[in-house]
Amino acid sequence: MKFEIEGNIIDCDVQYGKRKKIAIQISSTGFITVKAPRETSEEMLRSAIEKQGKWILDKLQKIKDAREAPKTREYHDQGKFLYLGKEYLLHQLIDHSDLGEKDLKKALKKFYISSCKKIVGERIKIYQKQLGVKPKSVEIIESKVKWGSCSWDKKISINYQLAMAPIDVIDYVIIHELCHILHMNHDRSFWRRVGSLVPDYKKKEEYLARHGQSMTV
Repeated sequence: MKFEIEGNIIDCDVQYGKRKKIAIQISSTGFITVKAPRETSEEMLRSAIEKQGKWILDKLQKIKDAREAPKTREYHDQGKFLYLGKEYLLHQLIDHSDLGEKDLKKALKKFYISSCKKIVGERIKIYQKQLGVKPKSVEIIESKVKWGSCSWDKKISINYQLAMAPIDVIDYVIIHELCHILHMNHDRSFWRRVGSLVPDYKKKEEYLARHGQSMTV
């Protein structure tokens, strides 16, 4: 469900259950879950979210700031960059001969996009078979706030910066988005399905929250 807070469109997963009050939870990676009593109207949900609007926006901004925290990048032979969870010297990843910093950034970004496309293309075949699902399309994108997403029409998007993460973390994001083909919300059924393939999925989310600011070009 989508809500507007101070001009910002916010995506929320609403879970109805046996409870007395509405509760709003935001995960370390920015997932917003609204838990509400059964029969709660949309108007009541909007009112509750608007009351917590400042807190929600502040929390999301902190997550975004952590992802965008300035890191000193050294675009020279001894500069170090992450790839599949390990640090490599720049020349081990790309040919940097006679390139200025601007062109080096472009070349490095191109390397990550190409690598991510190849890795995701290979890994997603494994898990879509295990889950018995097939996405309509898979796109490698650039995003400052999301590692991946799955639209209502089964189109999956993966952030190219995931190429910097360990393969098991990349697998988690792929599985997470594939599971959304079966369960669009982050309800218990969704997390049970994710957990059936990634029992320690919380550790993967913690990794992304902790190292996301280092996974930049």
